[in-house]
Amino acid sequence: MKVFAWGAFLFGCLFFALPLLGLTEFSLSMRREGYTFDAYRVVLADPQFRSTFLYSVTAAIATIVVGILIVVPTAYWIRLRMPWLRPIVEFITLMPLVIPAIVIVFGYIRLYNTSSILPLMGTTAGTTLLLICGFTVLSLPYMYRAVDTGMRTIDVGTLTEAAQSLGAGWFTILFRIILPNVLVAVLSGAFLTFAIVIGEFVFPALLNLPAFGPYMQIVGANKAYEPMALAVIAFGITWGCMGLIQLVTRLQKHTQVKR
Repeated sequence: MKVFAWGAFLFGCLFFALPLLGLTEFSLSMRREGYTFDAYRVVLADPQFRSTFLYSVTAAIATIVVGILIVVPTAYWIRLRMPWLRPIVEFITLMPLVIPAIVIVFGYIRLYNTSSILPLMGTTAGTTLLLICGFTVLSLPYMYRAVDTGMRTIDVGTLTEAAQSLGAGWFTILFRIILPNVLVAVLSGAFLTFAIVIGEFVFPALLNLPAFGPYMQIVGANKAYEPMALAVIAFGITWGCMGLIQLVTRLQKHTQVKR
């Protein structure tokens, strides 16, 4: 059984690693003389790369903040007072995985265009706000489950009663007691959200916003080596987020063992 397990593991590693190695090798082959980083230098020197990447990073940070403000109080209140509502909320947070992003964004365009009661697409700021709302919806399945899993590891009722006995208000309980205890879970959801927002194409493309996802598609349609370099950079960002999740989790376990 161990041989079969290791064989399956090695096959999985090769299945995912070989295409990435081929992609990286092609991105380094811009010159015939040998491997160079010319494609990466061209991409990193492009002002449009910097502006779109900065825009997506800013949108990702805003999405994480909005997601935390929505998910943490919701998960806390459901676990504390309304456990019967948990299956319904879990079903609702799973809907972005069932409904395609293109359907969601067209619904937003129909509801919040310039002729609607609440127009958000008349200005760039309004459209950006709509984009952040869409990203928040897309990240709900990951953020909510990460936070809910963190809530399971602590005694929410006891912590709340202890804080109330010392005169703490709800804001203090939520953001100075509950949030620090589930910080690792929140960071896990935040890193996943960041990776999703950086690579998202449908929302910014249909809303005509200068994000990193549409920029990757434009470069891929007109050039050969630079898109491969962008793909490697995007993979690196995603894997970096996954590595940060593992690092934060191990640091929390190490801290708990010391205590």
